[in-house]
Order: sequence, then structure tokens, then C-alpha cells
Amino acid sequence: MLKISNRIFIPAHEIEQQFIRSQGAGGQHVNKTSTAVHLFFDIRASTSLPAYVKQKLLHTSDHRISASGKIIIKSQASRSQDSNRQTALDQLSEVIKAAMVQEKRRIATKPTKGSKTRRLDSKTQKGHTKKLRSKVQGV
Repeated sequence: MLKISNRIFIPAHEIEQQFIRSQGAGGQHVNKTSTAVHLFFDIRASTSLPAYVKQKLLHTSDHRISASGKIIIKSQASRSQDSNRQTALDQLSEVIKAAMVQEKRRIATKPTKGSKTRRLDSKTQKGHTKKLRSKVQGV
């Protein structure tokens, strides 16, 4: 079971893990052992996530979330299978926690008198500069 917050727990049967061979250098050890992990989590089929978290995850532009609504995480940083599995679970937890954060509503404010004055002064200055670029009359 993966604990996301005090209220949200993901049961182990909703998380699918595949152990594969790691890429890159490493000699004979890499060729013999399957230490890398592919972790799959189906957002739509999950019964443990609230609806608002599911919707936010499905609309998030993260390269780890597929178009079919699955989170796919690959971890191969360590030579230990257990360490890679724990890293992948931590990454899954972070993705879900990021979707749970509620954004603050922006409160529209009016521009200050000073900012209005600065904007009008810069407009006047730009107009003056453009007027200097024009042709000279009556010479």
C-alpha cells in the first residue's frame, strides 16, 4: 500500500510493476539481472483516488502520463532492484501529490496611480521619439 496523504492510500493491486534489464554500461551484471523497474498506474481504473485528482492528472501535461490515462515510470538509477522500485514509487507519489495541490484564485486588483503615470510617461516618450524620426518640414 502506498500512502499519498492522510486520506489517500493506493492499494498494491492497483500498481503494476515489471522488472527489466537496465540500459547502459555495467558489464556482466547488467546482462544477468533485471534491476530496472517499469511502474504502471491506471488513473481511470483507480478506486482510491478522488474524482478531482483524477481529472487534474488526466489534464496534466506530464511526459509520464500516457494518452490512455496511465502513469508510466521507469527507474534504473541504482544497481539494486529494491532501490529502483522505491524510487519509482516515490516518483508516483510526487506526481499524485502535485495534482492534489489546489491553486489559489487570483484576486484582480486595479493599477496604482503611480503605475498609470509611469505608463503614460513612457507612451509620451515613445511618441516623442517617433516624432523625431519624421521628415523635417520646410527646409
